[in-house]
Amino acid sequence: MRNILIIGAGRSASSLIQYLLHKSTAEQLHLTIGDLSLELAQRKTNNHPNATAIALDIHNVSQRQAEIQKADIVISMLPAHMHIDVAKDCVTFKKNMVTASYISDAMQSLDEEAKANNLIFMNEIGLDPGIDHMSAMKVIHEIQDKGGKMVLFESFCGGLVAPESDTNLWNYKFTWAPRNVVLAGQGGAAKFIQEGKYKYIPYNKLFRRTEFLEVEGYGRFEGYANRDSLKYRSVYGLDDILTLYRGTIRRVGYSKAWNMFVQLGMTDDTYVLENSETMSYRDFINSFLPYSPTDSVEIKTRIQLGIEQDDIMWDKLLELDLFNPNKIIGLNNATPAQILEHILNASWALEPEDKDMIVMYHKFGYELHGEHKQIDSKMVCIGDDQTYTAMAKTVGLPVAMATLHILNGTIKTPGVQLPIRKEVYEPILKELEDYGVVFKETEMPYIGYNPDKLSGN
Repeated sequence: MRNILIIGAGRSASSLIQYLLHKSTAEQLHLTIGDLSLELAQRKTNNHPNATAIALDIHNVSQRQAEIQKADIVISMLPAHMHIDVAKDCVTFKKNMVTASYISDAMQSLDEEAKANNLIFMNEIGLDPGIDHMSAMKVIHEIQDKGGKMVLFESFCGGLVAPESDTNLWNYKFTWAPRNVVLAGQGGAAKFIQEGKYKYIPYNKLFRRTEFLEVEGYGRFEGYANRDSLKYRSVYGLDDILTLYRGTIRRVGYSKAWNMFVQLGMTDDTYVLENSETMSYRDFINSFLPYSPTDSVEIKTRIQLGIEQDDIMWDKLLELDLFNPNKIIGLNNATPAQILEHILNASWALEPEDKDMIVMYHKFGYELHGEHKQIDSKMVCIGDDQTYTAMAKTVGLPVAMATLHILNGTIKTPGVQLPIRKEVYEPILKELEDYGVVFKETEMPYIGYNPDKLSGN
């Protein structure tokens, strides 16, 4: 039997573990599933004879190293900042490693050692990052192989609630880490390139600069800019591209409504509110509003945000019960962002029967034989239930597939890497189609810059 050590048995590991267990007999695999919670690890084994659950504390160096030594390959589903100790052990004990996380500077620094030991450290092989890289590089390489020159690349991805479970005015529920949603876009201006010009959107303007997207069968969506769209320009081989933009997908109207929280200051995570444990929802919103001896909190909110009582934006605030004086926050020394997350969790948590949905949308503009052309590539994936969610499938399945390909020697290139080579993305994208992760590519009229017309770009 070939031993796979999986460190971390959280939500994103469900489909990963299910896939490998399903393949375990034919592929002669034994899974060791390690988590701080032995109970959680045991649940994920589903009493399968080819799986062993263990309580694993990665800060226990001797235990961590002992388990890594026993493995043929290591999958780390830990938070990104916790991968590095595992990665260093994998270098020491000459083990290949797979993660879904962005490549950190610390991980990248192991590249030379990994290559010297002929080790594959595959990163960014989840959904975003992961499937976005693979599906984009497939089309980019196809365009380049037929002599085309890329001039535009836009890429959008979003974790949403499935249409049948979309039951609130925000058309949104938390399908992944709520904290990341609350803090989205912070830490600097969004930056991208458009028609050869660098563009920047400061945080306070981010959610009012959106692009509309249409997905057949699912209606309209909107996308707002990711913080840094340029980090993959060289990685994708697009240094000369005129337009490069990456964004996050939401339902139309979400960004305008979210902007109310931004303008009030509720998404700030840099300071603590006094007496937050005894504060009511109503106290919370009132703490961001001017004092008035006569105006109610409701009136002050509408004045501050410039919305009327019959505006859908107002209904969205009311739906969250933000003005309730009897609901107590109950969080000690909490930041505004932490309190907002707490309030939203009460309204936006998925119900047991709810399903989630992943939407990904790429636009490829290119020049071929003097003509401008465009391909749009779209993917929608619906979750099965609250365990095998669309998010768990799209994050976990590529990790599992890459692991098996590395074990079987079909992925050979050593080093710290992300999945942009054909040897990685071709077999994985093909197999993902069997699990409902299917991209539909369509030739479209080119919508980018026309050099024959005057432009105020």
